[in-house]
Amino acid sequence: MTSEKLHDVRLHVNGSVHEVRVPARRLLSDALRHDCGLTGTHVGCEHGVCGACTILVDGAPVRSCLMFAVSAVDAEITTVEGLTEADGSLSPVQQAFSDCHGLQCGFCTPGFLTTITAGLRDNPDPSEDEAREMIAGNLCRCTGYQNIVKSVLRASQIQGGTKGEMQGEIQEERG
Repeated sequence: MTSEKLHDVRLHVNGSVHEVRVPARRLLSDALRHDCGLTGTHVGCEHGVCGACTILVDGAPVRSCLMFAVSAVDAEITTVEGLTEADGSLSPVQQAFSDCHGLQCGFCTPGFLTTITAGLRDNPDPSEDEAREMIAGNLCRCTGYQNIVKSVLRASQIQGGTKGEMQGEIQEERG
């Protein structure tokens, strides 16, 4: 029987340092969940298709099921647990999901929240079409995405964007 070589890895997650000892093949999603105890990151397809495992690595959305933990050394990682404001209140994207019923079963929600957080950083005032494009890489098996799109626009509005308000009014008129 051969023993697998383990690597000491320092992960910077949500402003804290986690010292973990992992095999080189340990996926970042597994290290976050099993070694760091941050179970908010969900693993869906394990092929990078569904987006449920999306986290932020140095501010960019990354499929954590496609990245090895040893590759994340010196990177600043933000999981869904790290999106909450410093005072414990919900982030604008989390608040928008609550306001607009942007989740149903909630399994894919962490991936959407991180994806939208990064998306609104790049485009803080998206149109409805841009909001749909922003979430196009994430799969939800429960909804038709309508409430998730509304959540993107609402989060933009909370953050001070103007199109979110206009698009929300348009959606209500279409009713």
